[in-house]
Amino acid sequence: MLYNLKAMAKEEKTKKSKADLDNNYGSDQIQVLEGLDPVRKRPGMYIGSTGQQGLHHLVTEVVNNSMDEAMAGYANYIKVEFFKDGSVAIYDNGRGIPYDEKKGYGVSALELAFTKLHAGGKFGAGGYKVSSGLHGVGASVVNALSEWCRVIVKRGDELVIQEYADGGKVLRKVEPLDPKNPISKVKNAEWSLKLEEWDAESGTIVQFKPDETIFETVDFKYKFFVNQLREYAYLTANIKFDIIDHRTDQRYCFYFEGGVKAYIKSLNRSRKPMHPEIFHIHKNYENIDVEIAFQYNNSYAENVLTFANHLRTGEGGTHLTGFRSALTKTINDYAKKHNLIKDKAEALSGDDLKEGITAIVSVNIDSAQLQYEGQTKGKLGTSEARTAVETVTKEALEVYLEENPKDAQAIIDKNLLALKARIAAKAARDTVIRKGALDTGGVLPGKLSDCSEKNSEKTELFIVEGDSAAGPAKQGRNRMYQAVLPVFGKPLNTERARLDKIVKSDKFKPLIIAIGTGIGEQFDVSRLRYGKLIIMSDADVDGAHIVTLHLTFFFRHMPQLIENGNLYVAVPPLFKAVYGKNKQYITDERELEAFLKTDIGKKSLIQRFKGLGEMNDNELWDTTMNPETRRLKLITLGDAAHADEVFSNLMGEEVAPRKRFIQTHAKNADVDVT
Repeated sequence: MLYNLKAMAKEEKTKKSKADLDNNYGSDQIQVLEGLDPVRKRPGMYIGSTGQQGLHHLVTEVVNNSMDEAMAGYANYIKVEFFKDGSVAIYDNGRGIPYDEKKGYGVSALELAFTKLHAGGKFGAGGYKVSSGLHGVGASVVNALSEWCRVIVKRGDELVIQEYADGGKVLRKVEPLDPKNPISKVKNAEWSLKLEEWDAESGTIVQFKPDETIFETVDFKYKFFVNQLREYAYLTANIKFDIIDHRTDQRYCFYFEGGVKAYIKSLNRSRKPMHPEIFHIHKNYENIDVEIAFQYNNSYAENVLTFANHLRTGEGGTHLTGFRSALTKTINDYAKKHNLIKDKAEALSGDDLKEGITAIVSVNIDSAQLQYEGQTKGKLGTSEARTAVETVTKEALEVYLEENPKDAQAIIDKNLLALKARIAAKAARDTVIRKGALDTGGVLPGKLSDCSEKNSEKTELFIVEGDSAAGPAKQGRNRMYQAVLPVFGKPLNTERARLDKIVKSDKFKPLIIAIGTGIGEQFDVSRLRYGKLIIMSDADVDGAHIVTLHLTFFFRHMPQLIENGNLYVAVPPLFKAVYGKNKQYITDERELEAFLKTDIGKKSLIQRFKGLGEMNDNELWDTTMNPETRRLKLITLGDAAHADEVFSNLMGEEVAPRKRFIQTHAKNADVDVT
């Protein structure tokens, strides 16, 4: 009987639920997003995020439209200006966006491009043969996510303007504009442009102010765009780029006649080239434009940058596969032909040929053929690109090696040295990996105080400077999910060391074992034991140096951990302020200076920590290890080429680049002399 009562109750509840659904869920609950509403409702689908990266993506979308004009041969000048009112303007001297009425739509082509998704000149109608965009959403997305937006087009003697506000709503139809007396209909929008200085015969200006109700920040980072436009200038020889920041009165101009060869020279300026002549080929193969340049240097790191239709493909793709295949086969064939490699067992592998190479692989592909893997455009998927790059590189490289025998000898000597080092490193690495086996009875480092939790998504490893700091860290930690590994003294500078030396290092060997991923060609991120790797050192100059040495190691040998967001730097306090029974921790000199100006600060007793070891376990937990109160810096990789240059400058063997860096930045340096 009890069972029947339960069944009846369940049936009644089900009927009631269905009735509620019928009453509450009807056609009124089906929402249709029209126009640009989908962009404002789900901005992440179109620009990735509403953080700094997404904000910057808005500018990049417009700049890329100007770049498409330049690549098509219609523009040779692009300018980006940041204004004090929070807006940004992008100029080009291309053909100018058409503003005549689009048949069948009753509005101008310009209005369609900025108010309709999937409208543009990149769908095979003759607007662009080669472009960075595939979906025609760039201009409209920028408009949708802006507080206001204006577009100015010049075509011959005609100058027109159209303005939008409140997320892309048309505020002003296309109408003539007087450059000497420009009037804006957008509420509270400053007129920042100086149109009388725009002497282009034709072109487009897009100015917009991001909507601060959409974005987490609306503060454009000038350096990001300086690096981006510099890269674009290298990729498109003889195109001039200006970038001006009126907020800080900074400006740069980029123009490179040497194109990608000049880019290689710039990337290698902090290193010693192994051969003076830069390999370079620029050729069209079956409607795919291929440009390749490379030069070997005295470093042990690979620095290969790949591009498709001027967009960086950070994950490589078919063009990179074609380049590596051609490089490996051609150099091996040449070496065997000239008896530089006599033993077939000594054939150079792709890994040997990576060591010390700086290369640019750039392709321009018809938009109809252009394919990416995934939505981020990070990996090229066009299969024809592999054949094109492989064929062009192989044919040109065979000629280059025969015509430059001294360069060929230097390249192969470098590769053979890498081969010998790889064999030695493999033996040493195998030993490390065997000892690092986690679930097969392997032994973890003796100094590692491990945690109980085995789920890497919940665990943290503190890489702690010295035994004195390790004591309170081990006592203060949460043993359930926090592990501590002390590293005494300064680690090896891995910028100047081969892998075999690194895996034998008494500093890095325990770290490699503890992390669990392996290293080099056997690196496997799925074996990562800790979701957060936290470098924790003293808040002084020596501590900063140790952090830099660790960052060099991760950047050169485990970059995927940086890309995946696993690497952090702890921010311990440098001072403690005591006032009565209260205390406050202060991070650095700048924060202390501001604190001392307050009423509490003037009455406080200030203590400077000489190191983490001066803190007791409770203090270290409260300030540096407790997720509720600590400060961590997430290490990210915004620009791989720039990061590579910085590490080479500061940590490489060449003294001159480091000297130039110090001389340039000396006036702005904070020097600790205590």
